[in-house]
Amino acid sequence: MSASVVVFDLDGTLVDTAPDLVASLNHAVVQAGLEPVTYHDLTHLVGHGAKAMIERTFALRGKSLSEADLDWQMKEFVDYYHGSMPGDSIPYPGVLAAMDRLRHAGYRLAVCTNKLEMLARSLLDGLGLTARFAAITGGDTFHVRKPDAEHLLSTIRLAGGAAERSVMIGDSLNDILVARNAAVRSIGVPFGYSDVPVESLEPDLVIRHFDELTPDLIEQLVARH
Repeated sequence: MSASVVVFDLDGTLVDTAPDLVASLNHAVVQAGLEPVTYHDLTHLVGHGAKAMIERTFALRGKSLSEADLDWQMKEFVDYYHGSMPGDSIPYPGVLAAMDRLRHAGYRLAVCTNKLEMLARSLLDGLGLTARFAAITGGDTFHVRKPDAEHLLSTIRLAGGAAERSVMIGDSLNDILVARNAAVRSIGVPFGYSDVPVESLEPDLVIRHFDELTPDLIEQLVARH
C-alpha cells in the first residue's frame, strides 16, 4: 500500500528564509546601481524564486531589465545565497517536533518548493534536516513547477506515496493552487510570505502554529476525500 505523505513548501512554511533571500537579492541589485530593497517591498515574492524577486526589484526602481542583465543578476544572487547558507534562516517554531510526531506515526515527509533544487538541498543540509525527507524537489527538478499539479504529484510519487492519502502544507497561492490542481488536501499557515491572508486562498484547513500539526489532524483531513 502506498504511504501517506505530508509535503511541505520550504520558504515561508518550513523555514524562515526571508532575511537571507533579501540580503542575497540586495547583493545582486546594488551591483546594477539599484537602491537596496526591504523585506516589506517583496513579501509576496519571496516564495516565487529569485527571478521574480529580481524582476520585481528592477520594476520597483523603474529600471529596465534585459535578458543579459537577468542572467548575471541570477548568477550573483545564487552564488551569494549558496555561499552564505544557512545564514540566518531557521525552521519555524514547532515544526521539528511536528515532523517527529508525523514520522513516528508512519507518515513520510517531502519538500516541494519552487526554489532551485540545489539551493533547497543545500539549505536543508545546512540545517541538518535533509534526512527527514523521503523526497526533496525544486522548481527545476521536473519540466513543470508549482502551481502545476505534476510538480506535487511527482514529489508524492518520489516519496512513495499516494496523492489521495497526502497533504500539502504551504503559505502562499502557489501552494494552495498546486494542491487544488492535484486534488490533494491542503493546509495553510499564516506566518509565511503571502501578501494576502492565507484564509482568502481557501486551503482546506489553516493552522496557526505547528503545535497543531498532529497525525490525528492529518487523518481527519485525508478522510474528507
